[in-house]
Amino acid sequence: MPFVRTNVPHDTPAVTRDAIVQGIHQALVDGIGMPPDELFNLVAGYAPGEFACSRTFNGVARSDRVVVVEITLRRGRSDAMKRTLYAAIARNLQAMAGVAPADVFIFMHENDYSDWSVGHGRFAMDLVQNKATA
Repeated sequence: MPFVRTNVPHDTPAVTRDAIVQGIHQALVDGIGMPPDELFNLVAGYAPGEFACSRTFNGVARSDRVVVVEITLRRGRSDAMKRTLYAAIARNLQAMAGVAPADVFIFMHENDYSDWSVGHGRFAMDLVQNKATA
């Protein structure tokens, strides 16, 4: 179950924020086989002066509208899967939200099931993954 934190410029419209969330989510579903109902993305806006970044690091020409995507998930994905995932996120954000690929900054944290509690304050390894019922 990935948990995503997405930081966008503070004046990003709600409809664009939603398109960004959906673009990231679809890339996770398509790229690493995440179940479609595993959507957990905390979106926050940053004001001018609250995010400093190099406009030219590693030869990438960034604007002042960088979207930062931080993904925490269980370890086990290959470098090839991550490479495909990152490309899909950038492609989706451009197509769905008009975000320039150079402005998509992604990083990942990996951990184990023992590092999660996803409901009821219970250790995630103790829970059987089932679809929620009404």
